[in-house]
Amino acid sequence: MKGAVDLPQGRAEFHARYQAQAREQAEQWYAQRSRLQGVWLDWVASQLYQLSPAEYAAMVRRELQALSN
Repeated sequence: MKGAVDLPQGRAEFHARYQAQAREQAEQWYAQRSRLQGVWLDWVASQLYQLSPAEYAAMVRRELQALSN
């Protein structure tokens, strides 16, 4: 989800609509951790920076945090 998004009404609706997609994105990026090793964190940061809208990027970031724990 890099381009503009038709934002639904309210945060709860947005979260419900894109939660599965954010989780899938985080899982794909997390799977790159062993391949990228020491540069993975910088790579993920640059990927998150490119995501829009910011609310979606935050969802992916939270999913990555959950996978890391």
